[in-house]
Amino acid sequence: MSDTISFELGSAADRPPNRFQVNPVNGNSRKAQDGFGPAPGSGAGAGAGSGDRGTGDDNGPHEVYRRLTNAEGELLEDDTFDATQMLNQHQPRQQRQSIKSSFRDKDKPSRFKDLQTTTRFQVDPQNEESDESNDSQEERELLDNEYDTKYGKSFRHFTREALPRLDNYRNMMSIQAAYRPTLDELHNATLVGKNTHSLTRNQDPESGIMNGILKFGWIKGVLIRCLLNIWGVMLFLRLSWVVGQAGIVEGFVLILTTTAVTTITALSMSAISTNGVIKGGGTYYMISRSLGPEFGGSIGLIFSLANAVACAMYVVGFCESMLAMMTSFEWSIVDGGVQDVRIIGCVTILLLLIIVVVGMEWEAKAQIGLLIILLVAIADFVIGSFIGPKSDLEMAKGFLGYNATLFKNNMFADYRPEKGGIHHDFFSVFAIFFPAATGILAGANISGDLKDPQKSIPKGTILAIIITTGTYLIMVLQCGATVARDATGNLTDVVNGSYSFLDCQPGECAYGLQNSFQVIELVSGFGPLIYAGCFAATLSSALASLVSAPKVFQALCKDELYPKIVWFAKGYGKNNEPVRGYVLTFIIASAFILIGELNLIAPLISNFFLAAYMLINFSTFHASLAKPVGWRPTFKYYNMWLSLLGAALCVAVMFLISWATALITFAVVLALYLIVAYRKPDVNWGSTTQAQTYKNALMSVQQLNNVEEHVKNYRPQILVLSGLPNTRPVLVDLAYMLTKNLSLLVCGHVVRGSSSQKYRTYLQERAANWFRKHRVKGFYALVDGEDFESGTRALMQASGIGKLKPNIILMGYKTDWQTCEHKELEQYFNVMHKALDMYLSVAILRVPQGLDCSQLLGSQDGWQTVADVPRTLQPNESSNDLQAADSSVRNGLGGSIDSLSRNVSQASSTSDLSFIAGNQSKDVSGMPDPLDAKSANLVTNSLRKSKLKHDDPASLYKGPGGVELPKEVLTDLTQFTRKRSHAVIDVWWLYDDGGLTLLLPYIISTRRTWQSCKLRVYALANKKAELEFEQRSMASLLSKFRIDYSDLTLIPDITKKPLETSTQFFNELIKDFVVADKENENGNSSRATLNEDDALITDDDLLAVQDKTNRYLRLREYLREQSTKSDLVVMTLPMPRKNIVSAPLYMAWLESLSRDMPPFLFVRGNQTSVLTFYS
Repeated sequence: MSDTISFELGSAADRPPNRFQVNPVNGNSRKAQDGFGPAPGSGAGAGAGSGDRGTGDDNGPHEVYRRLTNAEGELLEDDTFDATQMLNQHQPRQQRQSIKSSFRDKDKPSRFKDLQTTTRFQVDPQNEESDESNDSQEERELLDNEYDTKYGKSFRHFTREALPRLDNYRNMMSIQAAYRPTLDELHNATLVGKNTHSLTRNQDPESGIMNGILKFGWIKGVLIRCLLNIWGVMLFLRLSWVVGQAGIVEGFVLILTTTAVTTITALSMSAISTNGVIKGGGTYYMISRSLGPEFGGSIGLIFSLANAVACAMYVVGFCESMLAMMTSFEWSIVDGGVQDVRIIGCVTILLLLIIVVVGMEWEAKAQIGLLIILLVAIADFVIGSFIGPKSDLEMAKGFLGYNATLFKNNMFADYRPEKGGIHHDFFSVFAIFFPAATGILAGANISGDLKDPQKSIPKGTILAIIITTGTYLIMVLQCGATVARDATGNLTDVVNGSYSFLDCQPGECAYGLQNSFQVIELVSGFGPLIYAGCFAATLSSALASLVSAPKVFQALCKDELYPKIVWFAKGYGKNNEPVRGYVLTFIIASAFILIGELNLIAPLISNFFLAAYMLINFSTFHASLAKPVGWRPTFKYYNMWLSLLGAALCVAVMFLISWATALITFAVVLALYLIVAYRKPDVNWGSTTQAQTYKNALMSVQQLNNVEEHVKNYRPQILVLSGLPNTRPVLVDLAYMLTKNLSLLVCGHVVRGSSSQKYRTYLQERAANWFRKHRVKGFYALVDGEDFESGTRALMQASGIGKLKPNIILMGYKTDWQTCEHKELEQYFNVMHKALDMYLSVAILRVPQGLDCSQLLGSQDGWQTVADVPRTLQPNESSNDLQAADSSVRNGLGGSIDSLSRNVSQASSTSDLSFIAGNQSKDVSGMPDPLDAKSANLVTNSLRKSKLKHDDPASLYKGPGGVELPKEVLTDLTQFTRKRSHAVIDVWWLYDDGGLTLLLPYIISTRRTWQSCKLRVYALANKKAELEFEQRSMASLLSKFRIDYSDLTLIPDITKKPLETSTQFFNELIKDFVVADKENENGNSSRATLNEDDALITDDDLLAVQDKTNRYLRLREYLREQSTKSDLVVMTLPMPRKNIVSAPLYMAWLESLSRDMPPFLFVRGNQTSVLTFYS
């Protein structure tokens, strides 16, 4: 018995033109035939490549990755084999008719025990009949038409890529979502595979029936519901009155205008509903996902309430019709009036509640029954108009049958005042009739119960509008052609053969189009059927509203846009029925039925519906205007300007119906909008509002590029080298105080080595949360580089876009410059050089306690400090990432794996943080893993929902483990954010750098927290003899700049030699960096040594800048005399001359000026004016 042979076909060029059919067969259902070659009549055979190998003209061994078993059921030892050797073992005794190939499934064990479970495939030429195949036609069609997951899993052995499948694009929160490998998993060599989660066939959650869930098609789900909702009591009770008032012509205009509003809305709704999968929630879902949660939430809530109250209105309409019929038979329950209405209404709505709670299937059956009754009633009216008056009494009441004279008389309008003194015109009649056209959202509101909402909603809604509009127009013609406007009902005139029964004064007649609401019953062939039609119309509308309100409300509750309503989101049964919502709607509707006085509420309900229509139209217009790439509706018959017109028409109709209720509606929508906007729910639906925000920002940035710069419009745009913002909050606070509501703020963070994208995302999310919590409007820029200098160069060159680019770089003072590695000092110094080379202004902040708070502050946000994050190798990381991160932690780069903490903005030493008491070790075992996206999202959600008081520093800053920080520590952390009273800012404007040294403290003085501060200005005098003149000149300059100052002092003798103590202090600073020429053993210049290490100072260097050194020491003496009690000192930064001043010498100058001083800000402008006295 021969073995089953598995092989691959040759290349495409080798394949014959035959078409093959793949049939699934049992692994050992047939015996393989010996031999190898073309099948009879198949031309080149099963494959030219295989045939050639059989003749000996092979291309070498052909490796095939298949799992093989022989015919006896024994597994071949190797998964890879030499096909050529196996083929040569078998002599071709006859032509083979089939080739069996076993595809392996990577999820199964490497060795099979039960071979009956192996799926095999047989490849047969289509022109050959396989007499041995027992496969059914259904199985063949299934395999031909559907993607087979076993083949997909087998193909995964050859690639790590995922094939394009619908499952890959499902909602990421769905457990049904398939797995697509991340970029890191594909790109990095250290891939750790994950199992795919493919859907079981026929388990598509968006398909029609899944696990017994009932879904409706477009007829039962949309068309029938819309017909029943649009055909209301207006059809039987008010349409004839509209014809009497407006006439046939204006009646047509009125109906077509109403139809225009609903049709435009339907077209807009069709565009939205075909732009992606529509889930449960209908109107709310479409508006919220298009315009955002604010509009969606407000409309969803009032739409649910409107439907609940409308349900009560329709039930009361049914009760009144029932009461009218009972009165004609002289029946009553209690008083034949309002009490009977309440009793009938409560019983009716209870029965309706039972129908919907039992299930949507029963509700759908009830709707079909009501539709049949309604259609019979309409047909009864149409047939009755052709039959004509059946008695003299009907003729006396104004029903004459088709009459040309009557048709002519009723052609034009005849508006009359009602008994209550109300004068009617076209618009008042339009307002009364318009509710008859509402109801077009009945199908969309149960979108979650539709098989295919994208096709069902447009098709069913538009067809329903066409059918109902046609019905209204036909009935207008029939009423106008068969019934007179006024009739006395006098039988004597009819018997006498005269038409005097038509002659009566307006308001005196009881019958006719103008006076009676029972005209439809009068014309009908069988009157009781019209009562049945009224009952069907009201009950069907009530049923639709009773279903719509809870469905929409349930979707709203699931999204948690409003507080305390999530309890109603729970669904029951396979269809996820909102039983709690049904009960709530029943209670609301029952309350309004018992209250009565629904005539006052009716206009408000119509306005609520119109507000929903307006926002649907506006959603489509806004999406077309913003043009996001995701706006691709398959429904093409819409127009953005038509949608805008529809929105405007809806607003106009709202005010026509009742201007007071229109204002109330807008006020309610606005209030609900503001509630959602204030709560800021944690949702991201890709709304067009977001798309428009991006578009507006992009256009503004592009327009800004065309604006020429002017000194009057100068804004300090700051790149602050802060690392993670929470590690140096004081530095970020100062930067934000300068840029708040004024200009751009970018927090730069340099990470040494390379980091995984997941880790970068974590850092960005953490920075964003810190910004949000501290109400700082800034951006976070993260770069990874070989070292601090290269990373900072990248930040300076690449941060910003167009005119929105930083023009100031703000750094922290490097307090450990004397003890750090010389390379680090050089890099810090070179950053200043690079900034000045790029014409960036430079600012350096020094505070007494140091800036780096990474060890001081705990993880009060619920985050781990990054140094405590276990950097285990993740599936999407390579070993290099791990090594880089570990080395960063070992190098002591703060608590944020932050290269800046040693290079810039670092506290002077650990002893600067000595006021932190207690153990600094952190137990982070209970913290969420920051590298896990889910836990990061949980932290984000809890942070957004927290109600921390922003002005309370104790709530913003916590120590390790969440402990309270001492009051003096909180005072230091909030020194730039807490309100100051009588603060003093000393401005030492030494050199003219363009005015930035003066502008920045002025901006600080305008902030709310520093508003009462005093500016004291110090400047250098040129000549002591002209001191008074120079002081007047400086005062004049400051007044022209319109800068208020409290004191102006000129320093006259800056060139005077400093005190000996100052000189000794300076020499002590630089003693570890000074080298003398005589120390060089070879007697050559020490420059050779300095080339290898530039962070040294020679005697020549000191001599070259002796005057400058003396000047800065003299300034130190003045500073200690004048500014030690100030709250902030701002001084012009000494210029670091290239190749003249070395890094340690320069830092010694800064140390001399700022040691033992209050918060000290060095500022150096780029020698371009930022102040002007011209208007």
